[in-house]
Amino acid sequence: MTNATLAKDPKAIDGRPNGTKARLVLEDGSYYEGTSFGYEGSIAGEVVFNTGMVGYPETLTDPSYSGQILVTTFPLEGNYGVPREKDGCEIGLPFESSRIQIQGLVVCDYSERYSHWDAKKSLADWLKENKIPALTGIDTRSLTKRLREHGTMLGHIEFPGSAVEEYDPNVVNLMPLVSPDKPIIYNKGGRKRVALIDCGAKNNIVHHLVSRGLEVLRTPWNHDFGAEKLDGIMISNGPGDPKQCAATIKQIQKLLERRIPTFGICLGNQLLALSIGADTYKLKYGHRGQNQPVIDVTTNRCYVTSQNHGFAVNDKSLPEGWKVWFKNLNDDTNEGIRHETQPFRSVQFHPEAAPGPVDTEYLFDDLVSMMDKS
Repeated sequence: MTNATLAKDPKAIDGRPNGTKARLVLEDGSYYEGTSFGYEGSIAGEVVFNTGMVGYPETLTDPSYSGQILVTTFPLEGNYGVPREKDGCEIGLPFESSRIQIQGLVVCDYSERYSHWDAKKSLADWLKENKIPALTGIDTRSLTKRLREHGTMLGHIEFPGSAVEEYDPNVVNLMPLVSPDKPIIYNKGGRKRVALIDCGAKNNIVHHLVSRGLEVLRTPWNHDFGAEKLDGIMISNGPGDPKQCAATIKQIQKLLERRIPTFGICLGNQLLALSIGADTYKLKYGHRGQNQPVIDVTTNRCYVTSQNHGFAVNDKSLPEGWKVWFKNLNDDTNEGIRHETQPFRSVQFHPEAAPGPVDTEYLFDDLVSMMDKS
């Protein structure tokens, strides 16, 4: 370790933040007092927890967290700072989008000292730049237990003298907040052309498609493809209730009629299901972390996956010709669907990882294979 890789906020006392006292208030009236280490402004959202041990730069920039106050169950955060964006990287890695997407952050112990060879700044500085409030010194074990027992709740981070109205991200269409305004092309002239319907897509999805030699047409959530020539369709992850995305569902239905090979990830799994007439429902507290075990019911093989979702597909609502592909080994909920004869399939987990295990990265190769055969 060198002085160049070790940094500490000079405003800290004994290595701990010397910020304003604030609290997280849940909709059931319970509250948790802590100390601010981010932007000092009240904010409201849906309070959810993530069980990952590492990967906060990727997690905080994941658009699927739009509208949510994130609680991390791993007790220590901030110890390796925030990395630099990779030089010359058109896609924006290692971050999953161009900004922090969460409403607010709640941790047990924020580390003012950070150390990493690629660290550019502290987590606190990054949060302040993006105007994201954050609290430390909170018993996140107790908080997580409450959320598991009572289910995900609305809440707000409240600073003295700064009131805020409750906000439920599941009753509004979040797509305009996380989707691009116009199409973007990557790797123009690639051997096959795949459209990425961006409902809040993580950058690593684009990276995986480009790395396989594909031309990627990244489109807004409500893009009308008309008769545009495409070799494949990728439906991305994203935030909120999938039933709010009526325009996307309509476009997917039109694309399915053209028999274009289609693959969905996370929200994309739910949108594909709704497009074929199946149903979705809200989970009690969702799956968010990097250690969710799933089983491929066609091979009986198990994988550890990265996940971030609060809704799921109802298996019993799948129409004729469709079958369950993956199941969650913790609670038996749906983790993927596929058509019996057509090149249409999707998964609820994140094969692109970032952060998390790369056990299911091969699914991108499956999409390429479907495109080659069509």
